[in-house]
Amino acid sequence: MTATPAVEAYLVLPTPAAYGEAIDRLRAASRAYYAGENSPLDDASYDALRLAVLAWEAAHPGGAPESPTGLVADGAAPEGDVAHTTRLLSLDNVFGPEQLIAWDASLARRLGRPVEGGFTVEPKLDGAAVAARYRDGRLAQVVTRGDGTHGEDVSHVVGSVVGLPELLAEPLTFEVRGEVLFTHEQFETAQEVRAAHGGTPFANPRNAVAGTLRAKDRPYRLEMTFWAYGAVELDGGSFPPSGGTHAEVLAAVARAGVRTTADTPAGLHVVSTVAEAQERVDAIAALRAGLPFGIDGVVVKANSAAEQAAAGLGSRFPYWAIAYKLSAVERQTVLREVVWEVGRTGVLAPTALLDPVEIDGSTVSRATLHNPADIARRGLHLGDTVTVYKAGDIIPRVQAPVPELRPADAVPVPLPAACPNCAGEIDKSQERWRCAKGAGCALAPLVEYAAGRDVLDIDGLGRTYVRALIDAGLVTDVADLFTLTEEQLALAAGSARRGAKLAEQFALARTRPLSRVFCALGIRGTGRRMSRRLAEHFGTMEAIRAATAEDLLAVEGIGPEKAPVVVAELAALAPVVDKLVAAGVNMTEPERPAPSGAPAEDGAAPEGGPLAGATVVVTGRMTGRLDGFGRSAMNELIERAGGRAGSGVNAKTTYLVAAPSAGGKPSSKAVAAEKLGVRVLTPEAFAELLAGLLD
Repeated sequence: MTATPAVEAYLVLPTPAAYGEAIDRLRAASRAYYAGENSPLDDASYDALRLAVLAWEAAHPGGAPESPTGLVADGAAPEGDVAHTTRLLSLDNVFGPEQLIAWDASLARRLGRPVEGGFTVEPKLDGAAVAARYRDGRLAQVVTRGDGTHGEDVSHVVGSVVGLPELLAEPLTFEVRGEVLFTHEQFETAQEVRAAHGGTPFANPRNAVAGTLRAKDRPYRLEMTFWAYGAVELDGGSFPPSGGTHAEVLAAVARAGVRTTADTPAGLHVVSTVAEAQERVDAIAALRAGLPFGIDGVVVKANSAAEQAAAGLGSRFPYWAIAYKLSAVERQTVLREVVWEVGRTGVLAPTALLDPVEIDGSTVSRATLHNPADIARRGLHLGDTVTVYKAGDIIPRVQAPVPELRPADAVPVPLPAACPNCAGEIDKSQERWRCAKGAGCALAPLVEYAAGRDVLDIDGLGRTYVRALIDAGLVTDVADLFTLTEEQLALAAGSARRGAKLAEQFALARTRPLSRVFCALGIRGTGRRMSRRLAEHFGTMEAIRAATAEDLLAVEGIGPEKAPVVVAELAALAPVVDKLVAAGVNMTEPERPAPSGAPAEDGAAPEGGPLAGATVVVTGRMTGRLDGFGRSAMNELIERAGGRAGSGVNAKTTYLVAAPSAGGKPSSKAVAAEKLGVRVLTPEAFAELLAGLLD
């Protein structure tokens, strides 16, 4: 599977006036970015506009004497007063396999022969380029790229950039070059800190880095992260070693104590041909959604220092390196409305309704908003142009507005004064607002959840039947399901035959393990996995009910904030639990099978299980003996076998269980597994591996 190009088509500029306007828009976007302000263009729009400008200039040679496209940052970056040791340039872009092949051919023409030293492939980190100077092992200065010959001194960030240590183990003198960025976690923290100090939210991590690097008078510091992609000699020193390869330079930098792109989850890869480079591009693209930071492409470089020197440099970029841009996962669009729904635990969940926009190969018109406090923190208004982020299987989310593009009639997102489901009072004591009735407000979603395949697995109890039972006053909580007679079920189902089948399903549901019964209660923070941990730790419902908040802290994943919530909500559900017990519902958790005849103690995961120490990722719909196993059931099976369930394929993944995909094309996870050497199992092979747990 080949990585989706970032730009598949570009605008056509029909007249010189349109070309002039496009130049102005490019300069404005670059000026805003390098000033640390929100750009009026997202990256995909910028790339498309720049391609249109370049196409116009190619069709009108000599007709654009003052074009900025040949300058670093389109000539908009502050020049600064610190001269670079050697020019610090940006990279030219390609947007697909054919252009990558064309770049390889142009490089061969410059060398007078094909590349012999191979290529390196590494992620193109979506941040800001800097040069960091070490003298005698101490970080002495950090300089922005600027116009490529001079940059700004931003040494005030020393001490707040992870991966760029202030002091090395050896007294080395050299200049390391790389990218400063916010990881996803750091960006969310930065938004909170900025809001707490009355600042406007950052539109995206890239603009946040640009602004943070230049800000010298903030009353707070924001942690950022650095990865090096190169190094040069400084003050006549002999480090890094010259005349070798790019990979060797980064290895030397890493040994010195500075983090490099080779240390990222995407890694640095050395390949022999551009075809192999394309394969690595595809593999890194497949990993993109699971990376802890944003990337907007993959960088391919000639590995040999001698071939780099022979190929030379242009005015804006080196000829021996290229950036393969990936499809945009971040776009700007307009926030039109916010709708509120009530979840099964009574939580009010806001969803943003957006003008449709193409992101990462799909059309997005809805996105996640976390809670009222988050909406207020981000300063969202209806009518705002907002930055929306989406990558891989991740649900799209609104990151921030672009206040500079806010229309005059925009109004703050209205927050509900009453529960949108029952019109009752709202509990606003926490960031996530809840209906004061809790799960009682959203009884239908809770019952539907409890009846689901991964919980009580009551086949045939769909939304229509649940609504009929509630409307008839027969079900006021989950326990009432087990008091229904076959006649009542038949009436709700509209058929005696269906009523009889539902009665059989309820009889089976009474025998489900405690973990599923506990999950069906809908207590906050206790989904399938946490319910399983609680049930396995305590063994019986009686033991869980008797546990204090301090006792719950012994369960993995339960902290001091969650523990008292579980205790309080379980106590409030005492009448429901008593009704379940009276109805004959199982209240114990079976012990896990012990491997090789060795008994497992206290229901703990067997150390010698068939998946002991393994991390397993599952994708696709299971078949064979695993037919009907959903994500939660598969995760449960993996953990019972002593393994760990993962969400994304990476170098630590042991197995990928992959069902055949529609059309026979491998999934992105399967492509990533192949590139990383991860063993791929069919559902049938995985079932055979765990046969002892399925019998």
